[in-house]
Amino acid sequence: MLQLQHERAPVRIYLSPPHLCGREQSLLNEALASNWIAPHGPQIESFERELAGYTGAAGAIALQSGTAAIHLALRLAEVGEGDTVLCSTLTFVASANPILYQRAEPIFVDSEPNSWNMSPAALERALADAVRSGRRPKAVIVVNLYGQSADMDPIQELCTAYRVPLIEDAAESLGATYQGKMSGTLGRYGIYSFNGNKIITTSGGGALVSDDLEALEQARYWATQARLPLPYYQHGELGYNYRMSNLLAAVGRAQLSVVEERILARRKIFGRYQEELSEIPGVDFMPEAAYGRCTRWLSTATIDERLSVKPAELIEALEADNIEARHVWKPLHRQPLFANCPYYPHSERESVSDHLFSSGICLPSGSNLTDDEQTRVIACLKQVLKQRG
Repeated sequence: MLQLQHERAPVRIYLSPPHLCGREQSLLNEALASNWIAPHGPQIESFERELAGYTGAAGAIALQSGTAAIHLALRLAEVGEGDTVLCSTLTFVASANPILYQRAEPIFVDSEPNSWNMSPAALERALADAVRSGRRPKAVIVVNLYGQSADMDPIQELCTAYRVPLIEDAAESLGATYQGKMSGTLGRYGIYSFNGNKIITTSGGGALVSDDLEALEQARYWATQARLPLPYYQHGELGYNYRMSNLLAAVGRAQLSVVEERILARRKIFGRYQEELSEIPGVDFMPEAAYGRCTRWLSTATIDERLSVKPAELIEALEADNIEARHVWKPLHRQPLFANCPYYPHSERESVSDHLFSSGICLPSGSNLTDDEQTRVIACLKQVLKQRG
């Protein structure tokens, strides 16, 4: 009987998969043996202490998500109905959704080309216009994109001058630095994400950090359903079920112990992409600003008009070889959800975020990406790019 021979599909290469270190199992076993599996317990306390120690923040609260951390930070900043909040536009929707939770209005601020992060020039115009209109923003959310800090000195100076609290969304940039300080520790409140695709993961989770320990205790209270310390359940204000479980904190502790190794691995992956693809005219990579270390959470590149190929075509070609790649974030000012929100471009003639979305691509960047897998990615890219050069 004749049998048809089928080629086996190549192994899937993911954009940024989880990378376990092996210590997770023993710490999970400790948590299980202690019977602390709820949003309380020694693993959470240790994870918060170790995260604060790594970042240099005075304190940390482990939460269910980075989104929850942003929400709590906005409430600490007293953002409420009818208020406005300035926010980076080149980011995931979770950076801005909590503004809507508080019934406030987002105003979006463009990127600048040197770091792809918030443009101080656009921020200054937005703040000046807001004050002239009599609606001083209640907060600024600056996003540190793809593992790199924004240029925080001019942003902090503007926020101080206009008396607006600065919230640092460092969901993508744990381990990045700015002038020797850790990303996430330069604003009044800092946010981290431990989603499955981040540089370290708890499968799902996040954290709020700050040097204001009194504010953190208020956030901890809200995050545990605003339950008062009485021998019965009593609640005087709105709270949330936002705390991380003890089990996930155990995973986070194991992951945090290897974060520097993960950063080195991702930087090496980025370096190889840059070395092998920069020789092709029209291919450029996200620059590393001189003021600090970029973790290269994702390796991101742009394809300009010298090449007759669009990022969507590259993504399609990679997918045909079972390789996951993504567009750079679609700016929030172009999202239907925020269609009526104001937007401040980098300059009158240039919207950096729009250009990056139309020309940018995110390449497989996981710290467990093997040399052979990266060779496969590069070979596929070169084949398409050189055909269309």
